[in-house]
Amino acid sequence: MNEDNRNYVDPEISIICDANKLNDKGCVGAPDWIIEIVSPSSRKMDYYKKLFKYRTAEVREYWVVDPDRKIATVYEFEHDNMEECSFDEDLPLGVYERFTIRVQ
Repeated sequence: MNEDNRNYVDPEISIICDANKLNDKGCVGAPDWIIEIVSPSSRKMDYYKKLFKYRTAEVREYWVVDPDRKIATVYEFEHDNMEECSFDEDLPLGVYERFTIRVQ
């Protein structure tokens, strides 16, 4: 996701809308949407380090799903927007118009 091809992060889920970004080694460039599932040991990495890395790499949307708090934090970088949503809400997905997901 950046010019340093020796250091990278490996998200739980990534969605790549442009098939031209894919090769036999994975995604070349930034995925459009990334989801990280928080665990006690990954909290600092997911909420701070990966957030910064994904934003600067031009990921379009980043979700941090926190099962302990039952909250998904949605960062829509293209619109400089962040919101926290509870698991009982339908979450609109910015990269796909009129598409929602309910996290449980």
